Amino acid sequence: MAATAACLTCCSSKTDGGAATETASAAGAARKAPSSPPPATGDERPDSPWAAFARLMDGNKRWVDGDLQHPDRDPRRRQFVAEEQDPFGVILSCIDSRVPPELLFDTGLGDLFVMRTGGQVVGDVVTGSVEYGPMTSGTPLIVVLGHQRCGAVKAAHKALKDNKPLPGNLQSIAEELRPAYEVIAKEKHADPVDAMTRVHIKQTSADLRSNKDLGPLVKKGDLAVVSAYYSLDTGRVEVLTGAPTA
Repeated sequence: MAATAACLTCCSSKTDGGAATETASAAGAARKAPSSPPPATGDERPDSPWAAFARLMDGNKRWVDGDLQHPDRDPRRRQFVAEEQDPFGVILSCIDSRVPPELLFDTGLGDLFVMRTGGQVVGDVVTGSVEYGPMTSGTPLIVVLGHQRCGAVKAAHKALKDNKPLPGNLQSIAEELRPAYEVIAKEKHADPVDAMTRVHIKQTSADLRSNKDLGPLVKKGDLAVVSAYYSLDTGRVEVLTGAPTA
């Protein structure tokens, strides 16, 4: 009888241990499987130009105030967007190291399509990259973002004014900025480089807003193209043209 009891106890222990192992495995699998994205804002992906614009500007306010949430920047978010993405905004900005869109709008992984070129100039490849989100996944917002004390604009302004081409392919940036230079060259400005930057931002956004592929989306109200200016001094994004309405 004692031997039988001992045997039963042994078998029972083995059975319990197996169940415990299975439970632990299931728990481990549950921990590994991403559930839902954990946006710090508590909001779903904005599905309209106004909602996307408001999300960006709220993020910029946090940046200015130093009240950052750092949303969508953890392993769960990384896992959630690993298979597919659905950004709510497109940002065309300068390569300047002081103007990273994800930081100054307080966003994270999978939130934005970002293109960065010297002086936020465009060409066919850049335009195609800007078009990608709105035309393939319904991204409702494009922001053309220039900034204070832009080195690319400053160099282009001097080259065009002095009629001395920049070295290498840098001159191609100056040529893309020539239309803005020709506008500001007709008048006197306290800060001609800043004036040229602002004109270029507006020209670029107007061109995108009216191009043959994005124009119909803008007319339907499915897309907004905003021109904006970033202050290095304050961190604030100033909207120039194209702000959507609620």
